[in-house]
Order: sequence, then structure tokens, then C-alpha cells
Amino acid sequence: MNESQSPSVPPSVVVAVPQRSHWLRRFFMMLLGFCSLILGFGCVILLVFAGFAALTGGSDSVIEETYHSLDEHGTDKIAIITVEGTILEGDGFVKKQIDYVRKDKHVKAIVLRVDSPGGTVTGSDYIYHHLLKLKDDKQKENEGKKLPLVVSMGGLAASGGYYVSMAVGDTPESIFAEPTTWTGSIGVIIPHYDLSGLLKRIDVSDDSIKSGPLKQMGAFTRPMTPEEKKALQQLVDDSFSRFKQIVRSGRPRFKAHPDELNKIATGQVFDTDQALANGLVDKEGFIEEAIDRAVVLAGLDKKKTKVVKYKRPFALFEGLLASQSAHARGSELQTMLDLAAPRAYFLSTWLPILARN
Repeated sequence: MNESQSPSVPPSVVVAVPQRSHWLRRFFMMLLGFCSLILGFGCVILLVFAGFAALTGGSDSVIEETYHSLDEHGTDKIAIITVEGTILEGDGFVKKQIDYVRKDKHVKAIVLRVDSPGGTVTGSDYIYHHLLKLKDDKQKENEGKKLPLVVSMGGLAASGGYYVSMAVGDTPESIFAEPTTWTGSIGVIIPHYDLSGLLKRIDVSDDSIKSGPLKQMGAFTRPMTPEEKKALQQLVDDSFSRFKQIVRSGRPRFKAHPDELNKIATGQVFDTDQALANGLVDKEGFIEEAIDRAVVLAGLDKKKTKVVKYKRPFALFEGLLASQSAHARGSELQTMLDLAAPRAYFLSTWLPILARN
């Protein structure tokens, strides 16, 4: 081979690669997109139906019965109605439980599970009233046979929490407190905070126009006058008198010995041993002991009795509706106005009432 000639280059071979993988990938992408579209459309339909159910206010959309103990297939029922957390409004989940029990003809006794520091006077009294009404309605339904109600106290059953517990009436051995329960705190408070000193520092004064000297009583922009304190104290005293009247209806011991109630109705919180010694509760025990007592009072057979409790079912759309509703009614101005209004509480707390809404 001559030096001027270039070496021969072998011809390149082009191999045709099948395009199947390319089309397969496109097919799967289209399938994924289609599935996402169907899933999204299904979620929209689900939310629409869930929203409709929540808006119609059906009882099944806001409460769910669950098994708690004893015979899961029993025909007779003991219903656990729970009162948990601060009582702000009576017409809430507790009321929905009461309404649900009222419609259930198989419920033969109630265990009221209380774990609450109390709350507003009106909210506490509302729950107490409807518990009594439930007992009365069931007694009429059962041709005069009373519906036993037993209280099981959790960690805290104080003030308004103790108030609603008095729905037991004069039934003996009907209030059970756990060994670590705190209860009592019988009393009334109208929170008031004088911020006039702070406002003066930042050069803010209150020039409100009012129709009378007591129209602005309780305002935090200035100190209360003696006349305002007297008027608010009268409201507290009236509510306190009713509180003690309710306690006497649920604790017959204090009917015969009113001085004993006056000695402990100081707002003090008591532990279980102190509560037992002072007649605020009947027995030390957990919810199981309260259930056993309800079985005895109702004359039920444990082997034929189911204990049930209630809970809110998880509902995404219901949560969205609640959020939108809270936003609609909970503007900053409205919240401030609500917090500024004088309000009486059956509440055991050391913190300002700032989280009501």
C-alpha cells in the first residue's frame, strides 16, 4: 500500500432500534394522566356529597357510635356521654350526643364522663338542663322507669365541670372520681383587666359616648367605679347562689347541712381524698366502676349489655366548612368585641379568658 493512500475504514453499521419503548413510555404517561384526572374528579364528587351531608345537618354526619366494653352484641346499651375541655357553648358536641341518645330506645343508662375545667355559666347550665331533660324524656318513654346517670370524673372536673355532674340528682353512690382527679372549684368569676395605665403611656384615652353611667361597666380602658363593681358583684352573687342550689340538688348531704357547702364553696380545687371527705364525690374509681354501678342501677345483665361511646367522624369537607365558617364569623373586630364583653364563668383557671374564639 502506498504511503499516500489512507488506510481503509470499515463501513459503519447502523442498527435499527425498535421504537417500542418510546411508545410504551408515552402510553404509561397517558394512562397516568387519565388516572389522575379520574381521581381528581372522584375527589370533587366526594367533597360535594360530603359537603351536602354536612350542610343538611344529618345526625350521622356529625356523630358516630363506637363500641366501648361489655358484650359487643348486647341489645341493651349503656351510653357514655363525654364532656371534655372548656365548655364555651352548650349547643355543641355534648348536645349532639344527648340528642343521639334520646333517639336510641336501647339506651338504659348513662355514664357521664367529665374531664373539664368548666367554662361559661350559660354553656354549663345549658348542658345540665338538657341532661335533666334527657332523663325526663327517657323516663316517660319507659313508662315511669328512671334512666340512671352515673358520673365518671377524669383528670379535672372542676367548676362548670362539677356543675354538669350534678345531673346525677339524688342517686346514691353515683359520682366516681379517679385517684388523681381534681374537682370542686365551686364559684363564679367575671374576668376584668385594667389596661388604663398602659393606654395612658401610649397616649390613648377613652372618649366613649354612653347612655348611662353603667353602660360601659367592665371596660378595660379605665378602672371600675365602685358602682360598677357593685353591679357586677350582684351578677356574680346571683350566679353563685344558683351554682350552690344546683349542687344541693345533686348532693342531698348539703340540703341538710348547708353550712358544709358554704365552707367548701370558696373556689378551691380538691383532690379525690379531699373531695370524698367533703362529700363532693361518692367513690374512688375509674370509668369501669362507674359502668358497673350503672349496670346495677338499671338492673341490667352484663352479658346482654353493650357500652357505647360517641365520636365525631373524620370529615374533610366538614373541617373546611368549619374553617370557612370560623373565618366568616371570627373577624378580628368581632373577636375583640366578644372578648371585651363582661361574661361570667364557672371556670377553674389561672389564665386570662383570651382564647374563647
